[in-house]
Amino acid sequence: MKTNIEKIVDDLFLIPLTPPIRGFSNFISAWLYRSSTTYLIDVGPSACAPDLMRALQALDVRHLDAILLTHIHLDHAGAIGQVAEAFPQVPIICHQVAIPHLVEPSRLWEMTKKVLGSMALSYGPIEPVSKNRLQAADRFEIESIKPIITPGHAAHHVSYQSEKYLFAGETGGVFIALPENRFYLRPATPPKFFLDEALHSVDALIAGSPQMICYGHYGAHPDAVKMLHIHRRQLQLWEQLLRIEKNRFDEVERDSKCLEQLLRKDKLMGTFDQLPGDVQAREKYFLLNSINGYLGYLDSNQ
Repeated sequence: MKTNIEKIVDDLFLIPLTPPIRGFSNFISAWLYRSSTTYLIDVGPSACAPDLMRALQALDVRHLDAILLTHIHLDHAGAIGQVAEAFPQVPIICHQVAIPHLVEPSRLWEMTKKVLGSMALSYGPIEPVSKNRLQAADRFEIESIKPIITPGHAAHHVSYQSEKYLFAGETGGVFIALPENRFYLRPATPPKFFLDEALHSVDALIAGSPQMICYGHYGAHPDAVKMLHIHRRQLQLWEQLLRIEKNRFDEVERDSKCLEQLLRKDKLMGTFDQLPGDVQAREKYFLLNSINGYLGYLDSNQ
């Protein structure tokens, strides 16, 4: 399969990774940042490892200074075993909490299958990584890129900022660029979501004054601070709307009714109907998951 590498600027490349799931084209990003040092940010699911390796070969990547994982959900870190084998001397940077799950990933794999079902099988299982390859992000010190601990989407989420670029993983939401400078943006807030942590993480990214934001899903935007402020307001809007809507319906229809209200009232998702049908189906699945995260948070903070 051909991987359509996108050169964003001279030192930044987006590598799209498409698992065998309908509607998942142009959804999962791996990033190659090449300056005085070379970093790979996220590696995608294990099913996409051959495509990732072909892309790195096409870019003539013979050396990496580090592999930076934003978090260990399988759409971001599932191929780490294969990539670690291909680059045997390269350190792998992640949150401290993630390290034991990469060394012994069987529980991570079982939990992912339980939550995602057939989607997990399409992503493929994650292979273990030797502990001596793994380094906690809060102990990773190098001038060219800075880890920023950003819980919210996941408790173990890490973003990375270089002089110009912010690799935000899912801290800035899920972004889809559309024609005429329009876009679709939504929160990525699965269950065990804590709004206060998510807002604090967005604030931490804004404080770094990055220029360009590079999303885990999907692509880049040249005005990072603007997009982070927009997403922060969106997170607050969802809380306001869902706090009202959650008590209007019984549990059977609550999620779907909340989704209807968000699609009507969140202008950042006003372009939803312009997305292809298979992308709409994918987004409905993840929107409901994000709504569940919010409702769990609101139910525990009555």
